[in-house]
Amino acid sequence: MLKNEKHLEKGAAGFAGLEMDQTFKDDSSGLGNKKGISVFVKFILAILLCESVGILSALLSNAGNNAWFDALNKPSWNPPPYLFAPVWTILYLMMGISLWLIWKNKVAEVNKRKQYFIFGIQLFLNFSWSIIFFRMHNPLLALMDIILMLALIIATTVSFARYSKPAAWLLVPYLAWVSFATFLNYSIWILNP
Repeated sequence: MLKNEKHLEKGAAGFAGLEMDQTFKDDSSGLGNKKGISVFVKFILAILLCESVGILSALLSNAGNNAWFDALNKPSWNPPPYLFAPVWTILYLMMGISLWLIWKNKVAEVNKRKQYFIFGIQLFLNFSWSIIFFRMHNPLLALMDIILMLALIIATTVSFARYSKPAAWLLVPYLAWVSFATFLNYSIWILNP
């Protein structure tokens, strides 16, 4: 293992509040070749995947500068706009670390396909929500999207727990935020007939 991989694992273990020898073991079964993809590369790719979904969705939806959204009636408990970008950046980071913990787990890849599939579908729904809500100006369709996403986040968390409890716990803040966002989406839909 490379020196930077050991530091990465120690740092990620501290972030998740775990002991390195229990959770952060290299999966040398890997994808493709016998040696597999290094733990460090898996870490970077998992985070890049999740963060890229958020960035691309935000760019395509024009969420940051949206006159339509600014004109909507919102509940008094609607968070200030400056809060969303940092919260989502942290949540995507935690999702990436969670995915990494599953990916690098020593369980054979064939046994983790269900977890990857559920994670991928909820990530696609996450990507779609901003476009549906902000670009298409459709709070009702966005509400249907986010309810399905919420169900799949729960399913992802439960299925991740099968192979890594820390991976599941890292999804809990995401689950909490999307639960809040579901109520916010519903409220905006009700307040803007």
